[in-house]
Amino acid sequence: MTRQTDGAMVDGRTKTLLILPQRILDDVRVLAGRATTALKLSVSVQIALRALVEEGLKRDGDRSLLANIENQALAVRRIRSLGGRGRRKDPRAGNARRFDGSGARRARA
Repeated sequence: MTRQTDGAMVDGRTKTLLILPQRILDDVRVLAGRATTALKLSVSVQIALRALVEEGLKRDGDRSLLANIENQALAVRRIRSLGGRGRRKDPRAGNARRFDGSGARRARA
């Protein structure tokens, strides 16, 4: 496995699923388009995202970066804390009753 530190592609890659809001994806598409025009090279959204991640990681102590991370972490915590309220994870757990095909209720076996 070869690894270069000059920003070039490396052999040791990992696949990652990245879920982004549409607004951010649109901003990345604009960035990729501007880079394509300026560099006269084909720049994909994947290339633009990879560059953004690498540059963001170089900003080790940047206050705005840490504030953004904090805001996103708090948003995830809020979403997760609201997600489980009022619902059971397994609807068959506990004293749940089911309907049989005739419409009459029957107790769980």
